[in-house]
Amino acid sequence: MAKRESFERTAIRIALPVTLQCLLQSSFSVIDQVMIGKLGKYSIAGIGLGGKFASLYSVVLGAIAAAAGIMISQYLGRKDEEAVGRSFFSNMILSIGLAVLFLILCIAVPQTIMGIYTKDEAARMLAADYIRILALSFVPMAVSSIVTTMLRCMEVATLPLYASIFALVLNTGLNYMLIFGKWFFPKMGVEGAAWATVIAQTVSCFIILIFFNMYCKKQKIHLPMHWKQKNDNKGEYWKQYIGILCPILICEFLWSLGENVYAIIYGNMGTDPCAAMTMTIPVQTLMIGALSGLSQAAAILIGKSLGGKQYERAYKDSKKLTKYGFAGSLCLSVILVVVASVYVKIYSVEPALQEMTRNILIVFAIVSPVKVMNMILGGGIIRSGGKTKYVMWIDIIGTWLFGVPLGLLAAFVWKLPIEYTYFILSMEECVRLGISFVIFKKRIWMESLQ
Repeated sequence: MAKRESFERTAIRIALPVTLQCLLQSSFSVIDQVMIGKLGKYSIAGIGLGGKFASLYSVVLGAIAAAAGIMISQYLGRKDEEAVGRSFFSNMILSIGLAVLFLILCIAVPQTIMGIYTKDEAARMLAADYIRILALSFVPMAVSSIVTTMLRCMEVATLPLYASIFALVLNTGLNYMLIFGKWFFPKMGVEGAAWATVIAQTVSCFIILIFFNMYCKKQKIHLPMHWKQKNDNKGEYWKQYIGILCPILICEFLWSLGENVYAIIYGNMGTDPCAAMTMTIPVQTLMIGALSGLSQAAAILIGKSLGGKQYERAYKDSKKLTKYGFAGSLCLSVILVVVASVYVKIYSVEPALQEMTRNILIVFAIVSPVKVMNMILGGGIIRSGGKTKYVMWIDIIGTWLFGVPLGLLAAFVWKLPIEYTYFILSMEECVRLGISFVIFKKRIWMESLQ
């Protein structure tokens, strides 16, 4: 009984702050979209499409952070300080390089990028203006992401949470002032939302760095300030690192690319379907974010158990976390069905568009438990052993063999309404879950990194 209580307390100590932080970070886009919703459907569609391209950067950055988390957790489990420091700094350098690449693209050719998403001139112009400014937040996001991953692996997940709380308050205030031109600020609309996010993300980055430095000094933690391997095993380290990172990068990039194909499908179905999907994004983000802490806790706790070669404990703890996630997602789905009609009324759009949005939310409530299970199994448990190739193939099969073809058929061949199109393409989640369960039961994902 003591072991069970100890595990659950540790899981809560990691999962709860991570969940709250994910919800707060998600609130950046949620607040943008809700406030922009007061400006009409073209602004809603513009910020939604701009956010979709920005999500490509976010998921690739998340892949690097995931690889860092896998390796740091296992190295902490076996108390290898040099390997911890090496993983931290090598992933930091890679993340900043990625941020600079996306920053250049968004500043140089924003209209070309947004032209892929929609034929609507007004929506495209607004989306291009949004991502050109939003891209300035990419480097601070990169630094924050890796430092936050390090703190979570150290089981100090509350420190990044404090930074997110402050950033959310700042982002909300700046949104109000810059979008609507309050006080002495000009009315900037979509561009104001982008600037608010950039400022808030930058401030959050500095706060997280200060917390990290203070914690390391207090605990007398010394990370070797280098990213190179000193001993004779450096070739093996980089081989292992690439073997973990590349499948995650491919997986997350192709998954995000698939999500962007879905956005292109919605955008080419018309401005109303595109706006309706965009209005559901805040709810989808918050519901998934509400249980994202379990996925993070799984990756960290199961990774440490595997690093210490405690395989049976890792398997039993994994089953607990999946059960908690499923139960939590069912509860949230019921709540969403109840409040969907109230939520759509906060947008200043015509009743037909509100009804379309409500129908999409009902569909999301139905598929949400499956999405959450995939997040915990694929995004946390199976990856924790470093077997990232399994998750890569699961996502490729689900998105590109099922989701994308079904979405194209439903929208352009069968010409179904947006809510039915969304439901049909979401069946990819069921395919992923089936494959993930087979891999989980066979335990072939359980491995300790060398």
